[in-house]
Amino acid sequence: MSDCVEPNWSVAVPEKASWPAVFSLTLGVFSLVTAEFLPASLLTPMAASLHISEALAGQAVTATALVALVAALLAAVVTRGLDRRLVLMGFSVLLILSNLLVAAAPNLILLLLARILLGIALGGFWSMATAVAIRLVPAPMVPRALSILFSGVSVATIVAVPLGSYLGGLYGWRSVFLFATLIGVVTLLCQMTFLPKLVSHHAARLETLVEVLLRPGMRLGVICSVLVFGGHFALFTYVRPFLETTAGIGANGIALMLLGFGVANFVGTMLAGVLLERSLRLTLTLAPLIIGAVGLGLAVLHLGLPAHAVLVALWGMAFGAVPVGWSTWTARSVPDETESAGGILVAAVQIAIAAGAALGGSVFSFSGVTGVFLAGGILLLLTACVVFARVNRSLPG
Repeated sequence: MSDCVEPNWSVAVPEKASWPAVFSLTLGVFSLVTAEFLPASLLTPMAASLHISEALAGQAVTATALVALVAALLAAVVTRGLDRRLVLMGFSVLLILSNLLVAAAPNLILLLLARILLGIALGGFWSMATAVAIRLVPAPMVPRALSILFSGVSVATIVAVPLGSYLGGLYGWRSVFLFATLIGVVTLLCQMTFLPKLVSHHAARLETLVEVLLRPGMRLGVICSVLVFGGHFALFTYVRPFLETTAGIGANGIALMLLGFGVANFVGTMLAGVLLERSLRLTLTLAPLIIGAVGLGLAVLHLGLPAHAVLVALWGMAFGAVPVGWSTWTARSVPDETESAGGILVAAVQIAIAAGAALGGSVFSFSGVTGVFLAGGILLLLTACVVFARVNRSLPG
């Protein structure tokens, strides 16, 4: 496919962009990802308050991820025929209930139940976010809308962990989840105000997931997306031990570098919208190419703190284009079943996160943290070559 071919989105699109509606979706992304990340910064006080180990408290994160994977695949099927505006608002209600239950949880069982509700909201929302976004703006503006949508992830990444830790120290961890509840309420009100009625165009079935996967180029694209996300998370999971042991950077330096990663990720997400409007192929290829090169550079070159900080920031900027790029690819590849395709992509990302961390751990135990960065870097470079040569050739048109 030529990058200049205009995609056929297969549904009626507005002549004028509804940016307030896009913003309401972005706020939904921010509130969901913030709730997902909060336990990472509050695990110790949560475990102490509930009289459980930190390992058990950590299962709240695992439960959310597993349920999100299933919800992403089934959301379009379970909610077929329903107004998408009401469905998205329903996910916001689940988010609010989840945060309230976590704030009040007296034991592990209620905590896990609350996080299961969050997993349903998270997976369901993500599976529909791209499909809804492309119905809110004219086709040429879709990449820009998606970059705004995914900026919610970047902002949540920057804010959730440090702010959650700070507020938890001042007011207690339960108060942090009450604050997250307030964000959820604001999100719901914005969606009620700005989202238009969005009639469901397709009656998705379980067989639709298989049908979408069997379309030309889809399986290769999904595999490549798993490799890109998995390669990134294999590296990112072990970035702290790498910087501590190999680069010799202290805790304060690491905190600043990770903050720089988050800020650069936000910038990269916004730039991705502009780049995608010009070339989908270039964007999908450049992101893993840069991340892979950074991984190898960190493993091989020992240039000191300033150079490492620049490389980590470059990594963050490149990764900002990954979710935007693959969501755009999914929508263009399956314009008539964007919800089912979006669910498949979300499930693929969840699998990639788990597999990347697990395989990275295996490599770590065998050859140390430098081996993780060498293997991850090589994997990403090879994936970039496959994406450039094959994935975009399969797009319709």
